[in-house]
Amino acid sequence: MQRKTVFDAVRRMLGRGFRADEAAALDRAIDLGLTDDAGSEAPIRPRAIGPEGIALIKRFEGCARRRGDGMIEAYPDPGSGGVPWTIGWGATGPGINPGTVWSQEQCDARLARDLERYAAEVARAIGIAPTSQQQFDALTSFHYNTGALPRSTLLRRHRTGDFAGAAAEFARWKHAGGRVLAGLVRRRAAEARLYRSP
Repeated sequence: MQRKTVFDAVRRMLGRGFRADEAAALDRAIDLGLTDDAGSEAPIRPRAIGPEGIALIKRFEGCARRRGDGMIEAYPDPGSGGVPWTIGWGATGPGINPGTVWSQEQCDARLARDLERYAAEVARAIGIAPTSQQQFDALTSFHYNTGALPRSTLLRRHRTGDFAGAAAEFARWKHAGGRVLAGLVRRRAAEARLYRSP
């Protein structure tokens, strides 16, 4: 079922757009309507990133700057050439600066913690909207890289069931430091493919 079809029909009947509380109420009503009287299970709503999403993140983040001694060192942001400094599987934040060095175990542990946090943020953002594991993984990869899911048109389209429109939104997020980065173009295309996959 395409939520967008329902939302568009109700908008036409009302002759106006929705207030946020009305959109949320309609979302809840659609979710309740997706379960039948025989007690079928509620729509899928993953809460943790799956193997496909982790593999996508690792592929694009890489665990770069491995030194000869096996340790991993921090590197500047590709968009700015400076801050935020990054280490391991794309970790940024306090304590990550030029000269920061971690072991592979530290990089892996930080990734696991970050994925838990980002997946929880994605789960909160999508709320009760039915979401496949592949969609959840793609949204988590996007959010891990941009931090922008809660304020994005991508999220709004996903929540209304406009999955084709949501998939098209990934491609818009290809800029860093005011320019298009080829790596972001490739990553967004991979996320959109994962989002659309059955």
